[in-house]
Amino acid sequence: MFSFYPFVGVPGYVDLQTSDVSCPQHGVTVEHILWANGKSPICTPFKIFLSHWAKYLSWQEVARQFRVSWKNVFESVEHVVEYGLKHRNLDNINAIGIDEIQYLKGHKYLTLVYQIDSACKRLLFVGRSRSAKTLLRFFIGFGKERSKQLKAICSDLWKPYLKVVNVKLQRLFIFSIDFM
Repeated sequence: MFSFYPFVGVPGYVDLQTSDVSCPQHGVTVEHILWANGKSPICTPFKIFLSHWAKYLSWQEVARQFRVSWKNVFESVEHVVEYGLKHRNLDNINAIGIDEIQYLKGHKYLTLVYQIDSACKRLLFVGRSRSAKTLLRFFIGFGKERSKQLKAICSDLWKPYLKVVNVKLQRLFIFSIDFM
C-alpha cells in the first residue's frame, strides 16, 4: 500500500500487490514500479508534493497537515535533493563566492560555495567546518576542467581559503571584500 496525494483533506492510498518476476539476468526479483522506490510507503509524486510544501512550512507541520510521519517528509526532501544533485549541470560556471556561516554556538561553521555569475546565482557546495581541507573537497569534486574555466573568485581574507585558492587556481584574480 502506497500513500498518495490527499484529496480534500482525506489521505489517499494505492493498494498494489507487486509480483515476483523471474529475470534471466538477476533471478527472481520483485517487479519494478515506476512511481515507487524500494520499500518506501510513499509514491514518488507524493514525495515531490511533500518536498514542495517543506520549502514553505516546517517539516513537522507538513507531516501534520498531510497526515504522514516526519520521517516521510525527511525521506521526500532527501529524494528530491538526491535527484537534483544527480542531474544538476555544473557547466559554464565563471565566478564563485566562498564564505562560511556559523551554525552552532562554539565556533561551529559550514563552508559555502556559491555560483555568482550574473546569469545564475546558486549554492554549489556546503561543507562541514571552516577549513582548507573542506574547501579542497569542493575543488576536487568540482574538477580540474571546470576549475580552469573560472574567471573570478570572491572571498573574504581568511587565510586557509586563500591558500587553497592560490594552490588550485594560481591564474585567477581574486576579489576580496570584507564588510566588517
